[in-house]
Amino acid sequence: MTATEGHGASHPAADRPRQTWDDGLIARRAQQRAEGRAVRGGAGAEAADPTDGRDGADAAPGGPWGDDGCLGDRGPDGAAAVGATGGTGPGPGFGQETATDGRTAGGRGAYGSPSYSPYGPGARGFVTGALRPRLEALRQLVGLSRTRLDGRTLAGAGRVLDEADARGRHPLGHTVVALAGATGSGKSTLFNALAGTQLSEAGIRRPTTAAPLACAWTDHADGLLDRLGIPMADRRRPAYPYDPALRGLVLLDLPDHDSAAAGHRERVDRLLGLVDAVVWVVDPEKYADAVLHERYLRPLAGYAEVTFVVLNQVDRLPGEAADQVLDDLRRLLDEDGLALGEHGEPGAAVLALSALTGEGVGELRDMLGRLAAECGAAERRLAADVDGATARLRPQYVADGGSVGLSERARAEFEDRLAEAAGAAAAGQAAERAWLRDAEWACGTPWGRVAQRGPWGVRGARGAQGSLGRSSATTGGTRSTRRRVEDAREIPGARAKAAAVEAVTARPAVEEAVRTLADEATAGLPGPWAQAVREAAGWGGRGLPDAIDEAVAAATAGRRPARPGWWSVVASAQVALLLVQVVAVVWLVGIVSGLFGGPEWWLPSMLLSGAVAVSAGLACGCGVVARGPARRYGRMAEAQRREAAVACGRTRVLEPVGAELARYREVRAQYVIAAGGS
Repeated sequence: MTATEGHGASHPAADRPRQTWDDGLIARRAQQRAEGRAVRGGAGAEAADPTDGRDGADAAPGGPWGDDGCLGDRGPDGAAAVGATGGTGPGPGFGQETATDGRTAGGRGAYGSPSYSPYGPGARGFVTGALRPRLEALRQLVGLSRTRLDGRTLAGAGRVLDEADARGRHPLGHTVVALAGATGSGKSTLFNALAGTQLSEAGIRRPTTAAPLACAWTDHADGLLDRLGIPMADRRRPAYPYDPALRGLVLLDLPDHDSAAAGHRERVDRLLGLVDAVVWVVDPEKYADAVLHERYLRPLAGYAEVTFVVLNQVDRLPGEAADQVLDDLRRLLDEDGLALGEHGEPGAAVLALSALTGEGVGELRDMLGRLAAECGAAERRLAADVDGATARLRPQYVADGGSVGLSERARAEFEDRLAEAAGAAAAGQAAERAWLRDAEWACGTPWGRVAQRGPWGVRGARGAQGSLGRSSATTGGTRSTRRRVEDAREIPGARAKAAAVEAVTARPAVEEAVRTLADEATAGLPGPWAQAVREAAGWGGRGLPDAIDEAVAAATAGRRPARPGWWSVVASAQVALLLVQVVAVVWLVGIVSGLFGGPEWWLPSMLLSGAVAVSAGLACGCGVVARGPARRYGRMAEAQRREAAVACGRTRVLEPVGAELARYREVRAQYVIAAGGS
């Protein structure tokens, strides 16, 4: 098939050499209108529809294309309707023909083909596909990670989101395809063959293509071409009448990616990041070029579904050489990791053609027509962008470890270490011993009290509350160091306050507990999130010993247990027994001295012995009975101190660490959605 087969006769203006006066815009329009009237009259084309809303001057033969093949030289077009959609969803006119060019739905185009609207039934937006939740998840992912990851790490994902927003403002009914390749590969010749007319200059001078050219089979491509940065003068139209099978296609002829001219490679790289699909044009001499494979094909392996690789100039290969070169090209593409759709599976299309003779051009045209009719290239391209962004971000959100988070065992061990550092167990033992001492004092024999502490009245004045009060405020050990924790925070309108707090917390033990907890919490976390968890634990652990000291002091200050009632009963009994002993002693002394007569001496002796024995037995029995309440009081004191220490650790360390882990789990869930469930 020749380059013009299937397109009809080319426009006379495209075959006529330009005249010197044809440089002005008004002159070109006048000439175009004159030639257009002749062409329509001679070819028997349809007369302009009187209902199309345009007068004779505006109904130029180029129709919506404007003058001399430039898409931009016309009035209001589909770009206004494109902007009406807003965001990524269809606007109010979705599914209806736009009225900006005066045509109604179901009308016919300027070239005798059915009019095409990017908002018709064949067009669709991101709202109908699976891409929208992935983009939203990626947006949430970036937002949640801004304070945790470096800005350069998130830059790629941000560019993908910006590109999705920009592309979503234009209908997916347009498919932008770029012809890319090396110097001398025949891109411009293939561009002309697909357009059906001479639009791009082709020759032996290198580089031939200095600026990207665009050819659009649609009336509403101005918005897309403005976004691509294609100037008005470089926008062309296909051959008349244009092929309806390619409607919606926007074809670009890019400069050479290996051009020595300044700026060509930068233009190519920029446009390759914006187009929906790419046709890589290679020739038998440069198809194995390392620059092509290492710089473009290998990094873009994830875009196989929107990639075409064509071996041009096969007319120069004799016999079976074309098949051999094509097989070798497939081998190189397979080594690049580019999936090939050879048996119907998704992947890049590879074919051989000759743009000069037209061999194979029809097959490529059919492929591009199907691609444009599917209206899915833009979404597949953006899906590949999201795949690439999530693949690059994977080390930041996914680690090779097992389950992530703090286990109940790790939390319990942390609380146990804090309780041990605060001396909870020692405080409980001290409280138990203090209870037993006070019970012994309250229920013991009077003579024992005198022997232990001197006169009974001295100890009795202090009462049992003395040792219990002290035991509840100490750890039970012999801590000799005391320090003052100064609260020097300035409060407006008030003086700085200072509070003397006993240093009861072991700082090294607290620091070790925080480090161990951080190690447990960061197991299996990616580097940035592990660092965030460690920082949260470190900030909370800095003032944790002081906070525990203050909490313990506040929890134990002024809190003394009530004196058991049976202590008073026993104490009264001991007093009564003491009186009996005194009476017996006086009686016995009186009998011995002869002051008293009457019974024998053995009666007061038995009374004295019985009173002493009962008093001692009562004291011993009370000591045994007091062990149970003493243990309960010791456990209560231990639990009180433990709760104070654990509450501080929970507030200052566990909760911040848990918040970081919860943020990571939320981000991880968003990453799974953005990555397509991987």
